[in-house]
Amino acid sequence: MIKFCLPGKGKTNRFLLIAMMLLMVLATNLKSFAQTPVSIANTKDTVNNKDTVPTVDLTDILRKWFKKKPDSLKQARTVAILPTFGYNPSLGLQIGGKLSAQKVFGNPKNTSTSTFGIIAVYTSKAIANFQAIHNIFTPGDKMILQGNLQFAFFQVTDYGIGLGKGYPDSADDIKFKFLKLYEKAYINVAPHLFIGAGININNRFSIKDKNLSDSFKTAHYNYSVQNGFDTLKYKANGLIAAFQYNTRENPIRSYGGMYLDVTFQVDQKWLSSTKNSVQFVYDFRKYWSLSVKNPETVLAIWSLGSFMSSGTLPYLEMPNTASDPYARSGRGYTISRFKGPSYFYFETEYRFPITRNKLISGACFVNTQTTSNSLNKEMFGTWASAGGAGLRLLFQKLARTTICFDYAFGQYGAQGLFIGLNEAF
Repeated sequence: MIKFCLPGKGKTNRFLLIAMMLLMVLATNLKSFAQTPVSIANTKDTVNNKDTVPTVDLTDILRKWFKKKPDSLKQARTVAILPTFGYNPSLGLQIGGKLSAQKVFGNPKNTSTSTFGIIAVYTSKAIANFQAIHNIFTPGDKMILQGNLQFAFFQVTDYGIGLGKGYPDSADDIKFKFLKLYEKAYINVAPHLFIGAGININNRFSIKDKNLSDSFKTAHYNYSVQNGFDTLKYKANGLIAAFQYNTRENPIRSYGGMYLDVTFQVDQKWLSSTKNSVQFVYDFRKYWSLSVKNPETVLAIWSLGSFMSSGTLPYLEMPNTASDPYARSGRGYTISRFKGPSYFYFETEYRFPITRNKLISGACFVNTQTTSNSLNKEMFGTWASAGGAGLRLLFQKLARTTICFDYAFGQYGAQGLFIGLNEAF
């Protein structure tokens, strides 16, 4: 994903909270609008009804330009490879590529779609990131394998813990190397319900605070010293117990259903973790299709939460803005803009087709987030909200892959253009 973040002036956008409340009220009254989720098999690329037109994607246009014969529905590719490029004031000029793929490993009638994603990016500020993510369903959905492997030479602009005003002149750039391995295995115990376990390894090293000096100590330095962490390196390694409930009919661009993943993570020194800690983490997503004729018309909500019940987390390991696997949450703010030992995030998005052939669609969204302070107190006292709108270009209709262009405004003058492959959630 590409983020262009522009400086600017702004006040707290209270209308974002009001809009979010109205959308939440609408969401609770959708029963009369909701329809039975449409399976991938029933969502044909070309519909024969007189009132509809054939669905067209970017590959159709390219095929027409180059005079290639169309693939049959069974042979249609479900792999998208796109270049990643752009400019970000924090990361500099970005170049790279991203691969997104999906496949059904069993009978489509009882097997969910598996997804894979690989991204490799290099920037003009010598920041490099490689990430591979998978969500695999075995035949009959008897097991799920979820994982995330990441290695990066990374940098974040840090504004401290909590939701202070944090204008750019108070920010500190932190550079570090990062190795992450996250793997969970689930078994099916009831329809759509899975229980599982796994491991989460996070290793940050070669940490450098740009503004750290003998006369000035950064927020990262002070927190690390006060809590007994090495200011140059630390680890957060733990075991995971989890359960998941999933009724989405498509993992990339769902028209209905819900997704809930709840995780208990226990970081332990005997696993080479620098400190012990216990966290409760959840990821909740719900989708309502508002039209039978155009099932792409969807109201969706997304909530993330991470709550530390005991122990101490390393500074850069604390949950923060865009700390989800694909760094898609918190549009309107930069990565790690807000952080704390405990963190809560909520977003509502309305999606709708614009052209009759579904090539171009739109979305508008609002989000809000809050964190605890360094003592893990004062949660939900202060909120940071953002909102925006964007366009989607249908890349592959069978896979429902889209290229998303969003512009979002946040508080404290935050605003930016966000370009990504597939919906944010």
